[in-house]
Amino acid sequence: MTKHHLPATPSTVHWGYFSKTLEPVLTIKSGDSVTVETITHHANDDYDRMIAGDTEAEAIFLWTKDAKTMRRRGAGPTEGPFTHGSGEGVGVHLLTGPIAVEGAEPGDILEVRILDTAPRPSANPAYAGRFFGSNPAACWGFQYNDLIEEPKPREVVTIYELDMTAPASVQAVYSYRWTPQTDPDGIVHPTIDYPGVRVDHTTITRNDSVLSGIKVPARLHFGTMGLAPAEAEFVSTIPPNYTGGNMDDWRIAKGARMYYPVAVAGGLFSCGDAHASQGDSELSGTAIEISLNGEFQFILHKKADLPGTVLEGLTHPLLETDEVWSVYGFSVANYLSELGPDHQTEILKRGSLDTAMRDAFRKLRRFLMTVHGLSEDEAISLMSVAADFAVTQVVDANWGVTGSIRKAIFAGR
Repeated sequence: MTKHHLPATPSTVHWGYFSKTLEPVLTIKSGDSVTVETITHHANDDYDRMIAGDTEAEAIFLWTKDAKTMRRRGAGPTEGPFTHGSGEGVGVHLLTGPIAVEGAEPGDILEVRILDTAPRPSANPAYAGRFFGSNPAACWGFQYNDLIEEPKPREVVTIYELDMTAPASVQAVYSYRWTPQTDPDGIVHPTIDYPGVRVDHTTITRNDSVLSGIKVPARLHFGTMGLAPAEAEFVSTIPPNYTGGNMDDWRIAKGARMYYPVAVAGGLFSCGDAHASQGDSELSGTAIEISLNGEFQFILHKKADLPGTVLEGLTHPLLETDEVWSVYGFSVANYLSELGPDHQTEILKRGSLDTAMRDAFRKLRRFLMTVHGLSEDEAISLMSVAADFAVTQVVDANWGVTGSIRKAIFAGR
């Protein structure tokens, strides 16, 4: 196994999209490991704590009236006039990659083992060595049109600090209500509608007594990991799809193994959208968005070798840990191919837990019948008494339900 290191720099990150047109920033062999640096797209919610003094973060987020390092932010148009900015925020996550795996071809499966995770510390001398993240209760959150206190609607950003002292935990530092922000190009952002807009803290009022005395266990994980799809040149990072992406499942953490169908040559793996902690549903639209390094090992499984393994017939992401297998159901199983040429707009109208649950059921049924040789009646009975279905997220347009089955129940077979 060869070990690689992939830093987060302006030349190794892309913002808001997966793309089969991107040249790989690193090419590896099956079995190699890569330590990948990621920087949160919400770092400008608190520039002092999450960007200042960090040379690469400062370069990536540089945006003045004369220069914008990362011009394209999203899968939308790159020629103005703009409503939000280049890329139009049709996709928001800052991803590092893509990484190509030699010999990966459509029909293969790429296994990604998460060996370790480590938060990126603040480089500001005032906060040196400490770890911070942001949790916006945003306009795309499930709560936005169901508020009871005034003013409504509203967006509120809560800044958290991560304490890595075992057991690792997070605690709120302060919060503030989003106020209209004017970017260096003169576009006003009345809501959180375009990634990387720097919040002018002279325009906000801090609440320094938020969630006093409450600590939340840390769940370090990557909200967005996956491969480039084949159906379009630029695909928004917001809705998850059959090659992975923004699945926002806290279970995709250290020790887990993710399996992704390869859609294009090399696979083209990217990751980002890291979280210090998240609950099922990601209710407010975000988790605690943090910068995180991940150590991954990549194993390529060729199409011809899949029959007779747990990967036989796999056309969607699969999670494996020492205890469980988990499948991922979406509101639309493969919106890129099912919703026609306007799929990236149409999927915004299709969020549904009914169809996500149906998809998770069908995927777990197939897994039990194909991999474990159960009849349909056996699979249905087993799912009803032993499978756990959880809502992963209700905020990414293509809503998610994961279906998990414990490995131990098959010990006698």
